[in-house]
Amino acid sequence: METVRLDEAMPAARRNPSQKRSRERVERILAVATEIIAASGSEQMKMSEVAQKAGISIGSLYQYFPDKAAIIRTLAEHYNAQGRECICEALDAVSTPEELAQAFTGLVETYYAMFLAEPVMRDIWSGTQADKALNALDFEDVCANGATLAAAISRVTSGRDAQEIADSSLLIMHLGEATMRLAIQTDEEGGRRLVNRFTAMALREMLDR
Repeated sequence: METVRLDEAMPAARRNPSQKRSRERVERILAVATEIIAASGSEQMKMSEVAQKAGISIGSLYQYFPDKAAIIRTLAEHYNAQGRECICEALDAVSTPEELAQAFTGLVETYYAMFLAEPVMRDIWSGTQADKALNALDFEDVCANGATLAAAISRVTSGRDAQEIADSSLLIMHLGEATMRLAIQTDEEGGRRLVNRFTAMALREMLDR
């Protein structure tokens, strides 16, 4: 079985396609990989299967992705970029504590729905803590999202220490991802309770309630 070694770093990033045809080929490869992971999980995905379903030779596939770990990393980067865009869009517009509470609650609900609906996201993020390269990518993402949250908190509150806000924001974003991973491993009722409890705890910390 061809599997990703979780104790090894990810290989170098794929070749950056500059021509339209190359970009379309990469998009097709990633779409096929997404379908395979959704159906069978990343551990079952084989490069030969990706090439066959994408309609390209195995040699062409390796020109863009040295192995399947590089494909998984690219998909993780894609999901992280989508998440950061969503968070920035929601939080950059808030100007009152009430707006922040509403925006943050909406983000939590959106992320929880995505975790439940996206098997590929669940597959990738479930292995994040055990994989050094994905863990580093996740930490970078949490830091960026924490900075966005800290900026929003600073705008709508006063008299709070900037470092305290930054630390709290980083912890909230980290614990948010941990909550999602835990929630999807429990039954629906238990998962909902965990998500609701996290939201309440985070709002108290953010707004010093």
